Amino acid sequence: MSSLPATVPPFRRALAALVQWFDSDHAPGGADQVRAEPDRVEWVRCIPFIILHAGCFIVLWAGVSPFAVGTAVALYFLRMFAVTGIYHRYFSHRTYRTSRFGQFLLALWGATTVQRGALWWAYHHRNHHQHSDDPADAHSPHVHGFWWSHIGWITSRRNFPTDYSKLRDFTPYPELVWLNRFDTVVPILFATGLWGLGWLLELHAPGLHTTRWQLLGWGFFVSTTFLFHGTSCINSLAHLMGRRRFQTSDHSRNSWILTFITLGEGWHNNHHRYMSCTRQGFYWWEFDPTYYGLKLLSWTGFIWDLKPVPASVLAEAAAADHAGTIAAAERAALTHPEFSSFKKVVPAAAAMAMATLHASHGVAPRRTDPPAIQRDLTGLAQSSEVTPPGPSATQD
Repeated sequence: MSSLPATVPPFRRALAALVQWFDSDHAPGGADQVRAEPDRVEWVRCIPFIILHAGCFIVLWAGVSPFAVGTAVALYFLRMFAVTGIYHRYFSHRTYRTSRFGQFLLALWGATTVQRGALWWAYHHRNHHQHSDDPADAHSPHVHGFWWSHIGWITSRRNFPTDYSKLRDFTPYPELVWLNRFDTVVPILFATGLWGLGWLLELHAPGLHTTRWQLLGWGFFVSTTFLFHGTSCINSLAHLMGRRRFQTSDHSRNSWILTFITLGEGWHNNHHRYMSCTRQGFYWWEFDPTYYGLKLLSWTGFIWDLKPVPASVLAEAAAADHAGTIAAAERAALTHPEFSSFKKVVPAAAAMAMATLHASHGVAPRRTDPPAIQRDLTGLAQSSEVTPPGPSATQD
């Protein structure tokens, strides 16, 4: 909703809000004025979320089929990869490179997630890293509470405009700006395409017992609703649950549970320690499906220059894990004296067992200053020089 004076008739305010649903850059009062407003739930902005969740009830009327449910599951993971591998690891952090046409295709794929445009997503995520768990962080659960960090912040109109001044590495590409400005076009076409596919299956593959309304309900509404909440768990839970390996300046944590939900984004403390590498699971045993998918894409030549984890960060991680193991063993000796005789017989094995048992509960204190090696993308985003994404970046 645009920032109009309070004296403007409700009809004009509602009309401005309606226009903004189709043109997200529409702001008669200016985007800066909107961003200067206080945080509050804007009920008009809640309507799209109500429609998204209410659409799930279509399945109660349309029924269920294995194909429709399978489509919902497949689209959840395919589009979760778009959120994590494209919106996050490319547009937000530039952890790999691609061509100009390649990044346009990536932005199209990301737009099917119904999480607005790639540039809006990247702008807010870069701001999150710059102000993580501080008052300026739009979705910190420590500052604003769980529900605000999970969904409330999106309903506040001050968070609606895209600050293009923070995205100067992408704003020279009008195709990306267009997709970001008219961010409802792709979701509408995507939902219509699923409905049309269901209609074709009704006519030509009746053995699947799938209807157009089943595919719309399961493939679009149910899958997209779960996708939204899965993504939001990183905002609301990844700073509350899990283990802290690094003493970052925020409350980010690593969580196996969130890793499975979000295809590798659960290694959030790793990511906040060093945001510029492609992988977030720093070791082979840290499950990171998004990285595996990006690695496969790199073998095709579609993307390249995947950025590795620096050796210095891995050394810091090893030191932190070793310190955590020792601390866990010491806690085990104090809290479980019944194991003392066992440790005398097999000291090394006992120490490892106790460390494994208790290391997951270790919590590193929050640092007041971020590590020096943690690169802030704000400088990159605000740079007046634009680095082309790849060799075909200058081609239209």
